[in-house]
Amino acid sequence: MPFQLYDTLTREVRDVFAMDGNTVRFYCCGPTVYGPAHVGNFRTFVLQDVFRRVLETNGQKTYHARNLTDVDDKTIRESQAEGVSLGEFTDRWAKRFNKDCSALNLLSPHIEPSAVGHVPEQIALISRLVDAGKAYQGPDGSVYFKVEAFKKYGALSRLADREITTSRTERETSDEYDRDSAADFALWKARRSEDGENYWDSPWGEGRPGWHIECSAICLKHMGESFDLHSGGVDLVFPHHENEIAQVEAVTHKTFARHWFHIAHLMVEGTKMSKSLGNLYTLDDIKERGYGPQEVRYLLLSGSYRQPLNFTFDSLNAASKALKKLADFAEKIDGSATPAGSPLVTEFGPFLPVQQAILKDMNTADALGKLFGLVREISDALLKGNYSKDETELVRLRTGFRAVLDLFGFSFSSSKTEEAPAEVVQWAEERWVAKQSKEWAVADQFREKIQQAGWVVKDSKDSFELIKA
Repeated sequence: MPFQLYDTLTREVRDVFAMDGNTVRFYCCGPTVYGPAHVGNFRTFVLQDVFRRVLETNGQKTYHARNLTDVDDKTIRESQAEGVSLGEFTDRWAKRFNKDCSALNLLSPHIEPSAVGHVPEQIALISRLVDAGKAYQGPDGSVYFKVEAFKKYGALSRLADREITTSRTERETSDEYDRDSAADFALWKARRSEDGENYWDSPWGEGRPGWHIECSAICLKHMGESFDLHSGGVDLVFPHHENEIAQVEAVTHKTFARHWFHIAHLMVEGTKMSKSLGNLYTLDDIKERGYGPQEVRYLLLSGSYRQPLNFTFDSLNAASKALKKLADFAEKIDGSATPAGSPLVTEFGPFLPVQQAILKDMNTADALGKLFGLVREISDALLKGNYSKDETELVRLRTGFRAVLDLFGFSFSSSKTEEAPAEVVQWAEERWVAKQSKEWAVADQFREKIQQAGWVVKDSKDSFELIKA
């Protein structure tokens, strides 16, 4: 059965397939490593992970590239503020990002190229654009892409359908901007005093690449002039992905990416995520509240990737209960073991409807609904003894359920829950009483004591649960 997915460029649901008939090559815009990634960032990365799993559990080969942005306005600014080198600063946050990816059970990309590691490739692409008359050096020494020279500019974001400005006299120097403007944007940024020692030599003098040229140059090197699919958060459609297309197609005259896969925003408690509201939760923040990465993963898969998803702690509680049902079922059929490093299972057996649902525009919500319907149905059949004498069917059942776990990226621990010491239980109970009385400072003191003892307390609407950290 073909895998179908919405394409941002054509605004149609289209088949995903390998152009070369062998391997689906796809590129994901990775993190800017200047701080810890939050759950909003990870909605994109988790759904990209499931995209790859859908392909591989459907028997297709993949080549997955995800970059690291380790030089831009933010990384330079923050490293300068800390008084450390850019490399030391970004390496620390790159390691944190990969640690969080591992906790969320994300498959490692086949390659993870960095911007700093590809400065020569970026300079080479800028030179091609200048030679082709698609870019020019401005009076400030920076090199800009000439937007008016690329007639297809705006096709991805439908910017071309709105009133825009394409004057050469208008230039965009920042790495990120969100106004509806087709201003000429920086490919190479001339060295400034605030950049410190973060500069490279180039035909246009000392400086550094702009943010947008990074992904274009990396794709040309590792994916070729044309490849199967490009992905990122919906916030990257404009200007980043629009600029990527222009930078490549202006010199290759070929389709850059055949398919564009974008993931919608994550809301938190019904509001937009922002630092000022204090709702940019990291995995560590969520762990302190007693929830694990698997619960976060489940929640991030619970809605359509094309629609904003509301992240709440009530929904994390629901995710916890749902995962427990799956873990109980896995124990019931003895089908939870997944050998480390083993390939993804492709035989779904009685769980085939789950795979069929997700192959239709990666409908994770419908697939999860079908999964729980089948779990109930099969559990009833097990109670009636329908599987007790048929070892072949039991094997198909276990294999199929393992394929479902691989598809969603869920994993369960076989270890029994450890009981908390009496002292920790008492602290948790006293904290609960303080919380009900709205004595927040007292409740926080007990939470800290519980954490220092190696436990976390997870609140639900009417009670709490203690979990070993």
